Amino acid sequence: MLEPTGPLPPEIYWRRRILAIGVSVVVLALVIWLVVALTGGDDPDRNPEPAAAEVTTSATTTAADASADAASASTTRSGGSSGSSGTRSAGDSASEDADDEDNTSTSATTSAAPVPPGQCSDQSLAVRVTADEPNYRVGSEPDFTIVITNIGTSQCERDLGAGLQQVLVYSLDGNERLWANTDCFPESTADIRSLAPGDQAAYSVKWSATTSEPGCQAPREPVGPGAYTVVGQLGGLRSAPEPFNITP
Repeated sequence: MLEPTGPLPPEIYWRRRILAIGVSVVVLALVIWLVVALTGGDDPDRNPEPAAAEVTTSATTTAADASADAASASTTRSGGSSGSSGTRSAGDSASEDADDEDNTSTSATTSAAPVPPGQCSDQSLAVRVTADEPNYRVGSEPDFTIVITNIGTSQCERDLGAGLQQVLVYSLDGNERLWANTDCFPESTADIRSLAPGDQAAYSVKWSATTSEPGCQAPREPVGPGAYTVVGQLGGLRSAPEPFNITP
């Protein structure tokens, strides 16, 4: 029964049988795989992504809870600080109000007015001020020179009026403002200058070697011997401080 019969050689019939068996095995394997795939089986590793999603969600929830706790603690600390500050004495409040007024006055003196459209920007200019001599005797009146230079690449115009130029004298450490040329003699006359790249405009300012404050209401006292600095300002530009001395 197993011996092939027919007009062809037996090898051909054996090959046909083997091929038919192989095809049947492949078809059977495909059918089994398809059934397993459709039913899902009981694979414990099935759907790993939802598990990962659960871990991510849990971590996010934990971080959010920690953030909420931190915010609550911060609010508690802030409330405690507010309660402490509410116990300040009336004398402290009055002192701080006086300091605020002084700071406001100084800020108003050195604040920069906006540059009108079409004029040289602050970025295209440089300001420098120097004392004409390194040392002055007590009782003399120091002379300063303020120089404005166009460091840009194009010609432009700028109002260099005396009211917009400030020359200020400070203590050597810069903590005490002693005088400004606009305190007692404010001017509003315009002085429009056209400056090509590299052009300079120089102005001389004389100081009476006495103190002054904005508005010139306080008594003006002569300054004593010591080391001082002078600073120039135009708009939002301020020069580096230059030292000079007043000697006995």
